[in-house]
Amino acid sequence: MKTKLPFFKVFSLFLGFLYFISIPITAQTIEGDWFGKVDIDGIIVRLSIHVKTAEQGYTSTWDSPDQGAFGIPSTTTTFNYPDFSFSHAGAGIKYSGKINSSYSEITGILEQAGRKFDIVFGRNPVTASPGSPEALKQKYDKQEVYITMRDGVRLFTSIYTPKNTSVAHPVLMNRTPYNIEPGGQDQFNFFLQVYSRYIEDEYIMVFQDVRGKYMSEGLYEDIRPVIPLKNSNKDTDETTDTWDSVDWLVKNVKNNNGNVGIFGISYPGFYSTMGIINSHPAVKAVSPQAPVTAWFLGDDFHHNGAFFLLDCFPFYYSFGQPRRELTRRGKPAFSWPVPDNYEFFLSMGAVKNIAPKYFGDSIKFWNDAFAHPDYDDFWKARDPRRHLTNVKPAVMTVGGWFDAEDLYGALNTYEAIETQNSPSVKNFLVMGPWSHSQWAFGKANNLGNIYWGLDANEKFIEQENKFFDFYLKGEGNHEIPEAMIFVTGSNEWRNFDSWPPKNTLEKTIYFQPGESAGFEKPSTKTSFDEYVSDPWNPVPYTEDVHAQRTAEYMTDDQRFASRRPDVMVYQTEILNEDMTLAGPIIADLFVSTTGTDADYIVKLIDVFPAEAKASDDQDIKVPLGGYQMLVRGEVMRGKYRNSFEKPEPFVPGKITEVKYEIPDVAHTFKKGHRIMVQVQNSWFPLVDRNPQKFVNIYKCSDSDFQKATHRIYHDAKYPSGIKVSILQ
Repeated sequence: MKTKLPFFKVFSLFLGFLYFISIPITAQTIEGDWFGKVDIDGIIVRLSIHVKTAEQGYTSTWDSPDQGAFGIPSTTTTFNYPDFSFSHAGAGIKYSGKINSSYSEITGILEQAGRKFDIVFGRNPVTASPGSPEALKQKYDKQEVYITMRDGVRLFTSIYTPKNTSVAHPVLMNRTPYNIEPGGQDQFNFFLQVYSRYIEDEYIMVFQDVRGKYMSEGLYEDIRPVIPLKNSNKDTDETTDTWDSVDWLVKNVKNNNGNVGIFGISYPGFYSTMGIINSHPAVKAVSPQAPVTAWFLGDDFHHNGAFFLLDCFPFYYSFGQPRRELTRRGKPAFSWPVPDNYEFFLSMGAVKNIAPKYFGDSIKFWNDAFAHPDYDDFWKARDPRRHLTNVKPAVMTVGGWFDAEDLYGALNTYEAIETQNSPSVKNFLVMGPWSHSQWAFGKANNLGNIYWGLDANEKFIEQENKFFDFYLKGEGNHEIPEAMIFVTGSNEWRNFDSWPPKNTLEKTIYFQPGESAGFEKPSTKTSFDEYVSDPWNPVPYTEDVHAQRTAEYMTDDQRFASRRPDVMVYQTEILNEDMTLAGPIIADLFVSTTGTDADYIVKLIDVFPAEAKASDDQDIKVPLGGYQMLVRGEVMRGKYRNSFEKPEPFVPGKITEVKYEIPDVAHTFKKGHRIMVQVQNSWFPLVDRNPQKFVNIYKCSDSDFQKATHRIYHDAKYPSGIKVSILQ
């Protein structure tokens, strides 16, 4: 949820970066104007800060010319020679630096969301980079227009057209709820810098605030359902808004060649999917990237019915605030009262306590979600997959293996098109070793402590360009692989004729006594592990202490968890040869509990050899010897084990099967490594706590949370394990 930064959770992160600093000086004083620049994953952003003295010390404002942000007041500004610092609570930014003795330079670190950036501020203005708005304005013209939909609602749209009018150009369109033009008519937006490669190729770039957001008219509705049968012009949805917008563009934008592509990441990925359904004839290519797809089953809000608290709360605190009028300004981000999300949410108690304290009745979708605790028609209507039939455009769905938000959406959007359409439909899949939207900009050499040995973005950018160039320009060739997949572990791109691959062997990794695992079914008559799970001492999702959810937890070292008594560990012997798992995983557990409900989290882990070491060019903060790399983890809210529509309690003490699908993997466990599986009942605060009592968790009280004794069985009659597909 983004985070849902959906273009972007990532985009809102960038907007946070806008609010930086540049420290002032005049002679032997900190006062004055300071200028610097920061490299954000390959994109250079200029920053300036203006410091003044005040009765209580100092104040400052800062600008980001490349973002169209000027005069942003800092929350705090302090100077005690040589230390200078400032912060901005709304953007979650903190800067600390030191000024030199001549008061001509400040060297320091800018921090946001767990990331750190080196910045040096000086007295002289910084020259704009080649991808800056100033440079882009030499090649492109901009206009801001309102496009009228069939029901009379007008959608705010910005159009960037090449100055070169000697040829016709294709259109690339991005529809988003994340504010297309915060800087105003005279500013070029940040999206244009992120996708500067399409400026070089002279695409017409179009950005649109979706209905009800920022400068567009109408009422906003989260993941607005598709209306299958439309009886009048009042029956509008995102498919009709896309159709009407495209129709206007091809008829009114000069020098367009009649071909339109649609793309977007996360929430804009959902709006890209909408462009596939009943598509306009001009739409020739669509790329849903990490598309929001099923908010109860696997994306953002819930996974298998379990509420993803850490993502949803800060996202909806800002994104969910109602808009009172047309505006270019966003809502302030949540300011964490403590820097430890585990402490913050645990002290909050039951999730019903959140809204009265922080939301009131103002966050509509939060209230709607809490009013629909089970998989009813409210959630089913917001899943677009059943409408992905009779597909006309070429589609390239993109996802990241370590996307904490919308891995489910990418895999399942591709699958829905593949299974519901003729083989003649051009349907492609790209899956890389990325966190959410990491493929969109900069480099992707690693995620946290895990390095790939190459920049995984280079291959993707080449593929994305090839896709749009062929279907929108008629350039190049159509020899695009069905599935271009990055296999982690072996760290290589591989092409497949289908996904999941056909040449796989299904086997089960069975849990065994003594924390072991293997491919042989256990023969013991009775065998189980027993432990106590306490919802007031839940298993943390990561070892780190921080506020915002990290992207890196998806590859984090799991040794901190394996040492807890309420985490069950099963691992194979050392592998004698490489083993590649490719495709979905099925968790098949035989369990019992003294409670009447429980969550089950299953984690697939790659255990590195004891002698493993990082190379000198890798910034790794933990020893790699014995590293337990999280490859995949997924939760099942136990009461939904038989039906998402009709939850049912556990019978205390009764052995019960809990079987569910875990999102696909493409990972090679190298010779000398081990395969480990961890099983636990909490993953906090990533997932809200299960009280271990069969209740409506959205309405339960602190008194409902209870300890429970759990058993994981691994014997001949009840052989718990995970089913995997081994690539042959």
